[in-house]
Amino acid sequence: MSSGKKLVILDRDGVINVDSDAFIKSPDEWVAIPGSLEAIARLNQAGYRVVVASNQSGIGRGLFDMATLNAMHEKMHRAAAAVGGRIDAVFFCPHTAEDQCECRKPKPGLLQMILDRFEIDPATTPVVGDALRDLQAGAALGFPTHLVLTGKGKKALAAGGLPAGTQVHDDLKAFALTFLASHAD
Repeated sequence: MSSGKKLVILDRDGVINVDSDAFIKSPDEWVAIPGSLEAIARLNQAGYRVVVASNQSGIGRGLFDMATLNAMHEKMHRAAAAVGGRIDAVFFCPHTAEDQCECRKPKPGLLQMILDRFEIDPATTPVVGDALRDLQAGAALGFPTHLVLTGKGKKALAAGGLPAGTQVHDDLKAFALTFLASHAD
């Protein structure tokens, strides 16, 4: 497998940054979970590209606009770069559940777009999320699924019903260490 095809797909809120039931609505509210950006840098150093797949219904709900979302992502990119990390792309769904779109997780549309864009093998591309819907979207296309216990992760684990084979990690840093140790060339 060429190094260009090594990819990790991450949910954003609750995986990379602190989540909020009131939505993350501004760059000021976007705060990295300790160790998450360093985990991205570690994945990059091992030859993995990192792509974010995130439901952002706050747009559809009118809680923030595209300029604000772009500003949040600019902060995320700068923060990752400050510790030597890089996020190659951010794919997001701006819709609400009522829109019945194909890109809102748990539907696999966002992940299908990533598959098409990066021409990756889902069987070797982990999807990391903190909610059942992240894992359901990944499992629908045959991605290995990984639950982190940050964000909504503890609730998701307690609720059960995770896709078969889902691995559970304390946080993104723990995922990166475990994943890289088991995929060392």
